[in-house]
Amino acid sequence: MSEVVNSQNSSSSSAILRRVMPWVAVLVGLAVLPQIFSSNLSVYTMNLMGIFIIFALSYNMLLGQGGMLSFGHAVYFGLGGFMSVHFMNYIEDEVFVLPMILVPVFGGLIGLIFAIIIGSFSTRRAGTVFAMISLGIGELVAASSLIFVAFFGGEEGVSGDRTMGPEVLGMDFAQDIEVYVLIAFWVFITTLLMYLFSRTPMGRMANAVRDNDERAEFVGYSQRKVRFISFVASGFFAGVAGGLFAINFEIVTEENLNALTSGVVVLMAYIGGVGFFIGPIVGAIVFTLLQTLVSNYTEIWQLYVGIIFVLTVMYVPQGLTGILAMHVPIYRMKRMGLLIVPYIRMGVPVIVGLFGIIGFLEIVHHVRASSPDDTEMTLIGMTFDTHSVMPWVVVAVLIVVGGFLSKTQLPQLREAWDQAHAPMSGDKGGAS
Repeated sequence: MSEVVNSQNSSSSSAILRRVMPWVAVLVGLAVLPQIFSSNLSVYTMNLMGIFIIFALSYNMLLGQGGMLSFGHAVYFGLGGFMSVHFMNYIEDEVFVLPMILVPVFGGLIGLIFAIIIGSFSTRRAGTVFAMISLGIGELVAASSLIFVAFFGGEEGVSGDRTMGPEVLGMDFAQDIEVYVLIAFWVFITTLLMYLFSRTPMGRMANAVRDNDERAEFVGYSQRKVRFISFVASGFFAGVAGGLFAINFEIVTEENLNALTSGVVVLMAYIGGVGFFIGPIVGAIVFTLLQTLVSNYTEIWQLYVGIIFVLTVMYVPQGLTGILAMHVPIYRMKRMGLLIVPYIRMGVPVIVGLFGIIGFLEIVHHVRASSPDDTEMTLIGMTFDTHSVMPWVVVAVLIVVGGFLSKTQLPQLREAWDQAHAPMSGDKGGAS
């Protein structure tokens, strides 16, 4: 009997350890990252990445879990930012004595309050109607931000000083690395809370309502209440992200709650993968890298983001995380070796074709945007005359050759993929 009890205790301890270890790894990763990437640009990028991770995860509570496509999620992000920057000014004026690390809570609360108000009528309907309501609310609030100048500051926005208030662990948040600690703290807390929410009965029911709202009604759950609770929780976390944005940049403007910011979070969620919890995290990381790093080398980085978004929706609707998930069964069957050579043979011409497309877009942009006398441009270390014929010939050859070779390799890649996915010979129900 004691052996059975010991076995049960051991198995229970292993299960708890498996659940806790990933979060310990996240905590260690957040602590180690600034030691590896210590430059000012790296810290700036990681701060922005952390804010976008919370923002994208909060959006995934709507779209990924609840099936609510919103085009106005920036409303709660922006309102949270405005309320937080006002609290920063209250702290500076000594109206409140509050450590800066708690300011995002007030951003979350204003997001929560407005989510309750807006969600009380918008969550009555789903699908296209909900999407149109969210778009209308987003435009309404964005337009109001230019009218109610006392709160939103008009076109100039509202600025604050994050160094005011009591110090926390000796930090006054004057340096970006100190802000990183604050953002990392909230990234860990909010990500954990959103993950736990997805594992609650309410989180499970949100998935059920997303997949089949009538069936959820049949088993006794109100689809409207489920959507409303998810909507309100999402608004709170978006407000926290907005509060962190206010602390990081010390200014919030109308741009932070308009349709452009709402579009950004849709891009992050779809590129990363809305069907997975870590999908928006991956999307936020990719988008931030494109925004902060690629934008240093090209002015048309937003065009590349748009192309990635369109290709993702058309060919990989599960997002980048979905691509990784598709390889998990193959990895477990120890068949990754079947794909290595086909991937290399397919990847080389694809890269060649991409170089050609990128070169074509950059040359077109240079010809259109530069002055008539400025005919020289530099691309990946090579300087050439964009008004001569040769660069156009080179990019055309790269595109044609890359596209042709990719097409010839596609059948072999499909065959290798089918072999990797074929049932094991010992599987029950496998092909006999």
